[in-house]
Amino acid sequence: MENNTLTKNKKAIFERILVAAIVIVFSGLIVLLSFSNTVLADSGDLTDFSKDDMELQEELALFKEVIKFVRENYVDESKVGVKNLMEGAFQGLFESLDDPHSAYLTATDMSDMEETTTGKFGGVGLYILKVENGIEVARPIDGTPAFRAGIQAGDLIIAVNGESVLELTIDEVVDRLKGEPRTDVTVTILRGKALKFDVTLTRAMIELPTVKRDMIMDDIAYLQIIQFTPLTYDRIVEAIEYFQSRKYRSLIIDLRSNPGGLLSSVINIADLFFPKGSLIVSTKSRIPNENREYLAKEDIMVPESLPIVVLIDKYSASASEILTGALKDTGRAYIIGEKSYGKGSVQQVRYAGDGGFRLTIAEYFTPSNITINKIGITPDKIVKEEELTEEEKTALNDLYEKKSVENFVEKTPHPTEKQVENFIKGLKREGIMLKDRYIKRLVFNQVNRLNPKPPVYDLDYDVVLQEAVWELRKDQPDEGNKPKK
Repeated sequence: MENNTLTKNKKAIFERILVAAIVIVFSGLIVLLSFSNTVLADSGDLTDFSKDDMELQEELALFKEVIKFVRENYVDESKVGVKNLMEGAFQGLFESLDDPHSAYLTATDMSDMEETTTGKFGGVGLYILKVENGIEVARPIDGTPAFRAGIQAGDLIIAVNGESVLELTIDEVVDRLKGEPRTDVTVTILRGKALKFDVTLTRAMIELPTVKRDMIMDDIAYLQIIQFTPLTYDRIVEAIEYFQSRKYRSLIIDLRSNPGGLLSSVINIADLFFPKGSLIVSTKSRIPNENREYLAKEDIMVPESLPIVVLIDKYSASASEILTGALKDTGRAYIIGEKSYGKGSVQQVRYAGDGGFRLTIAEYFTPSNITINKIGITPDKIVKEEELTEEEKTALNDLYEKKSVENFVEKTPHPTEKQVENFIKGLKREGIMLKDRYIKRLVFNQVNRLNPKPPVYDLDYDVVLQEAVWELRKDQPDEGNKPKK
């Protein structure tokens, strides 16, 4: 039935908006597990549209008529409450921007963001990214249900509780993974091209780690920054003081699989590495006061003469790219690994009624005025794990399906080198042909998943870390034997 108040020349527009309103009414958006780069929670007048913008006023009047028509005519009256329709409209507004980092946030979403900012939430312990064919695991958080279940970086989540994630936003997937501790959620994992399996995880209270540190070979400091939170600066200062007490002579900063975090956190941390007044990052925006240069303000804590190597990969994003870009552009560090993710945009979060929204308002630029967004940072030296052949992938699938490694470690929780070698020989008799080094690393990782205090780094099998150590020690002929890969 056509509404007589709609003019004929607006009928087509009305029909498109009506369909869109009905489709999006059921959509829901939950804040990313790894929250936006900057949180500027700010209330304000959200309806201050220009009185001179007649086109906008006409469209708003049309929208009002559409809402009225939907409320009076849609078949299911329970779906057409004003609040429900307006939430759907807001969601559609932000979805139309085709920007995964801009989104409408319900009251629950806003609460989740505040919860995440405190560093604790109920969930399974995964950092995830939206990719074309599903949701990719950037990394599991050490010691969490996902970590203990053996979920790995690079795994694809293709369903949650039997529901395909292909049509879900990353926020909606996070919403399904998070929940009350001691409740279960089942994720369907695709590993490689063929191995598909379900994992049931019991949610727990997740406390977000920020920093890990240790010494390598007595004089190389190893600092892993897991993400940038309000606590990260203090933890890094503590780590540097520890390194100083151990008389460190060089530093490795591991930013692999670091999804980012707070802009204020990474700026404060960069202060530790750059002289006062040094440019760390700049932002460019349509908003004049968002065109900013962020400069180092404090005296440096890490000597300028100290050699630094930074490790990145394709999951290093946002704030981790800001720190990497600053260290690379200024020649302060040598970068090793894979090209980073390319998330170089600034989000502002504002309250709107009970909920709110986050909106991309600017892009980051490195000190050399190079944009990070959708491009990423290319390392000085590209190093990554050797890719498996198709035959090796098939063998690996067999290994996973039979749970051979898990069963071996369950029976032998602290295997000796000889026991591992015998295990590998047994696998080869079964026709599972993988490089010995690869199987040894699988055993090493499985042992550490069950270890309440796993080692901070893996110098035996981590080829990127090996390369970093070699880079720092190559000028020491008596000590610089390149690690065996």
